[in-house]
Amino acid sequence: MQVYLVGGAVRDTLLGEKAYDHDWVVVGATPQEMLDNGYQQVGKDFPVFLHPKTKEEFALARTERKSGVGYHGFDVFADPSVSLEEDLIRRDLTINAMAKDGEGNIIDPYAGLSDLENRVLRHVSEAFSEDPLRVLRVARFAAKLAPYGFTLAPQTQALMAQMTASGELSNLTPERVWQEVVKALNTAKPSVFFDVLDKVGAVEKLFPELYALHGVTQPEKYHPEGDVWIHTMMALDASAKLSESENVRFAALVHDLGKGLTPKELWPSHKGHERAGVPLVKSLAKRYKLPKKTQILAEKVTEFHGLIHQGLTSEGLPYLKPKTYLKVLKACGALKDVASFKLLLLACEADAKGRLGFEEVEYPQSQFWLQVLDAASHVDNQAIIATGVQGAEIALAIEDARILQIKTFIHTYASQS
Repeated sequence: MQVYLVGGAVRDTLLGEKAYDHDWVVVGATPQEMLDNGYQQVGKDFPVFLHPKTKEEFALARTERKSGVGYHGFDVFADPSVSLEEDLIRRDLTINAMAKDGEGNIIDPYAGLSDLENRVLRHVSEAFSEDPLRVLRVARFAAKLAPYGFTLAPQTQALMAQMTASGELSNLTPERVWQEVVKALNTAKPSVFFDVLDKVGAVEKLFPELYALHGVTQPEKYHPEGDVWIHTMMALDASAKLSESENVRFAALVHDLGKGLTPKELWPSHKGHERAGVPLVKSLAKRYKLPKKTQILAEKVTEFHGLIHQGLTSEGLPYLKPKTYLKVLKACGALKDVASFKLLLLACEADAKGRLGFEEVEYPQSQFWLQVLDAASHVDNQAIIATGVQGAEIALAIEDARILQIKTFIHTYASQS
């Protein structure tokens, strides 16, 4: 029995990164031997075992043969006769197909070290094309490793494009697609994930709502970066700098989907795109079975980012009516959930900074809206009830009091600006 550290832990260590997950391959062992040594098998048909103490995964060396469609369409063959090289050749990228033995020696049968040094993402073998999920995985690795300057090998990009054109991406389950999206959103530069998918035709297949943003023009005064697709990618990366929340990042990604519906003859204007985008967000969320919190924040940002921006003029003065400020706060759930409202403001700030030349511009709207919220919250409900109002009149009286509080605040704010 020989044990090797494999995959991401080897790659990350060589890059000077801390390896969080340790995956091990065991060569020359049977399932019974693993059980006899106290390992716990994970699943009946898959030769993966948990270490009795560390609970790290130890997989028997195995080969796979394509036998069906999608991510699970494989027959697995695990046997003591399977070599380490045979196990490694079934992996996705050369930089993920290296192993380290107990003495620290690197086993590198497919030139992963060379590709690591040259910052190249290259598939190991033609078996890559048998698993459609690898199109998304490679795009995600491109985003994860973007800070190191990795690029996609031309032959790998061509193969991914062929896989996309074959239609096999349609065999991926919504859950698997969303898992990869979440991992990509949690990288430092998530736009790379979507750019790579776009280059191989996968955005059009998987996210047609995003693909529709290509070439859609906007007012140059506010969007010197160009079309809505470019702005969306910039806003996504801006959100990654502002917040670690994947919900904020996803909201920034989809906030302008409504612009893809604007008739071309109306370009570059996109009046009403905020509300028009909400059904598209709902559709995308339903298709990929998104968590409810993710969906709700994305819908709120999509519908209200325009009004959030309009909270202050470019001169820093309040612009909306007191009643409109309260309407936005109530619709966004701010009076009941301040934390979620702060996330919404971060996504709106990412939208504002996701423009060429505006990346470092201050976004006073966030602090202003929180001050408006604070003003609206300082209403004594009990004092209002004590005036004798009853039934539905109580809610109306509370609303009037909040509007008055907001009116007083914005008057003071304007006079001090």
